[in-house]
Parts: sequence; structure tokens; C-alpha cells
Amino acid sequence: MAEPKRIVLRDGTVRYRVVVDAGHDENGKRIQLTITRDTKTEVKNERDRILHQRTAGTFIAPSKITLGEWLDQWLEYKRRDVEETTIVNYQTALVHFRAKLGRIRLQELTEDHIQDCVDETIATGRRKGGQVGTRLSATSVEGQLTRLKSALDRAVIRKLIPVNPAKFVRVSLADRKTDKRERTRVKPWTVVEVQTFVRGIAEDRLFAPLLLSLMGLRPAEVCGQRWTDIDLENGILSITTTRTMVSNSKVIEKDTKTSSGERSLPLPRAPWEMLLAFRERQDAERLAAGEAYTDSGYVVVDELGVPLNTRLLREHAYKQMEKVGLRRVRLYDARHAVLKALALAGVPDVILAAWAGHTNASFTKRKYVSIEAEDMRGAAEALDVFHGGDRKALM
Repeated sequence: MAEPKRIVLRDGTVRYRVVVDAGHDENGKRIQLTITRDTKTEVKNERDRILHQRTAGTFIAPSKITLGEWLDQWLEYKRRDVEETTIVNYQTALVHFRAKLGRIRLQELTEDHIQDCVDETIATGRRKGGQVGTRLSATSVEGQLTRLKSALDRAVIRKLIPVNPAKFVRVSLADRKTDKRERTRVKPWTVVEVQTFVRGIAEDRLFAPLLLSLMGLRPAEVCGQRWTDIDLENGILSITTTRTMVSNSKVIEKDTKTSSGERSLPLPRAPWEMLLAFRERQDAERLAAGEAYTDSGYVVVDELGVPLNTRLLREHAYKQMEKVGLRRVRLYDARHAVLKALALAGVPDVILAAWAGHTNASFTKRKYVSIEAEDMRGAAEALDVFHGGDRKALM
């Protein structure tokens, strides 16, 4: 093992230096570190520390890579495992961290850096709409922080940093309480509102596709339906393909997100009958348009056969809600109303999860089945009996 060399600087200062072989980087390139200290003992101690850590597998080589550069590498790595739409969501989630901390070297990033960024993002992080620079929900920032933690966990695995500086960063209790108190949550439609919508759009051309949303399909699943996926003779609908959108502009056709999402559902009577009628209507439109018709095979198309994307379907649904006089809810929120209705009707959890396209029944109920006061009316009536009779009899 080489001994530290004595060197004399221009100003006459004596120092000691040695070159240490620190192994190889992730690309197989040899890592050599130059250690310079005031004394020979200090040089030897530092050399021994590096060699010991190298032997133990805990050595972290100095690196100039910034957080922004690492996030780029991490996103590229994640492309192996997730859909393009998910990558776009990850990029969006990391926007604030990249803007505020992206130039900081990864090895210099601290818990305080990240905590300050989280607090600032909640206070002023909104980037769209007429409220740019105002408060962003704590829930949104928690999701962003989850993505950052995942990226930094990977950096630990690749031995770029010794520990994850975001591990113990949290959204404050005060911010979570403020979020809960001030955030406006759109409630899914009630049973009465669903029935009002169904009656009000009975003559609409896209009545059948909208009914698919009201049997629990995601908008991307509705838009991804082909006629070959639907057995109109036996009333079975198969979900194998989705047509989703990236940045509300680019359409991507892909398989279902999970194996549980690929499923077959029996058609309720109303959607079944309306799909039969819609198929006949499309046949007539095809004959009327002649060569101008686009025979795409999709169910959700316009009068010339051009497939509609989720944005166009959503906008059409909003117009129908306004026409009927109902409050606006997302088509995806109709899924909440459907699954809640099935749960309250006593559908077994395992069937509820399978209908939703989930693996975990408890997730389905936790995410989609929120109980309101009116939903517990039966419990109040049961207590009337328990108390000795109905209210009128007691008065």
C-alpha cells in the first residue's frame, strides 16, 4: 500500500497526499480519489476509512450529480415498469422539487431543503387556473413527496447517497387540518341524482356509453370499448383495452393498468338494451355517410365513426348535466356512486372488488364507498324499533 507523499505548496505549506483506489462506478469506470491532508496520520486515517467502507460495501463515492439530473435518470429507469401516462404523472408530481431544488447536488441535499420546499409548495404552489401562487392542497403535496422519496430511495440503492434525506419529511398536522377544513370535496351523485340523469338523457345519442359510466367503468375503459368486446347476444362486456389521454391532449391506447382491471361484466338490462339500439343507430349512420365513415370498431364514436377521447366524452357529459339541471360531477365520480350503491345493496366485497377491477376489496370500500348521514337512515329506523316504536306513536 502506497505511503502518503509529502508535498510543498507554493507558499511553503507542507501537506501529505495519497491516491486511493475506491472501486468502480456504475458504468465500470475505475474510481480513484486523491486525499490531501495536513498530516500523514490524517491521510492514512481517511484512506483506511475509505478502504474499510469499500470492503463493507458502504462506500459512497463523491459525485457532482444534481437532484434534477438524478430525477431525469430515475424517470428513465421507471419507464421499464410503468405506463407512459404514469411517467407524465410522475413528471408533474416532481415539478416543484425540480424547480426549487433541482440545481442542488444530490449529496448536498438535506432534510431541511426538502421540508422547506414542502412547506413553501403548500403555501404558494398552485401553478394553474386563476389562483396561481396560492395554496396547494396538503394531499397533493403528500403525493408529490411520495414520488420524491421513491426517487431518493433508488439513489440510496445505487450508492449515490448514504441515506434518504426525505425519509422523515412530513406535511405538517396543521396543514393537513387546514386542507381538511377548507378543501371542497365534490360528493358523488345520490341515487336520486343518478336516476334524474338517466331519465333526462334518454334521447341523447350517447345514452348507451354514458350508461356504461353509470355501471362503474372508468372513462378510459368506456372509450376503449370495441364492439368486438361486447357479447350483445348474452349480455357480457369485456374490458381489455383503455383509451386514455396524456396532458389532456394525446390519446394513448393500451391494455388495462393491472391484471385485475382486465375483466368481464354482465350487462344490466338498461345498458344492454341501449347498446343494442346504439349499434343499430351506428349501422344506419355508416350507410348514410358512405365512404366518409371511419370504421374504427370503437363503441364511442361520433356520427362519422371517429372515436371520441375521454376529454370529448367528459365535455359531452357536462353539457347533458347542465341540460338536465344537475350539479356537475366528473364521470369518474359516477364510478364512486355506482360502487357505493352496490356495497349498500349488500353485494359481497369480493364481487365489489372484481366489478371495480381491483385486487383488494378493502381498498375498493375505503376508496370508493363513503357513507353519508342519509345512507344510515335504516340504522335510525332500527333504533326507533329499539326505543319502543316509531316516532309518531311516541308523540
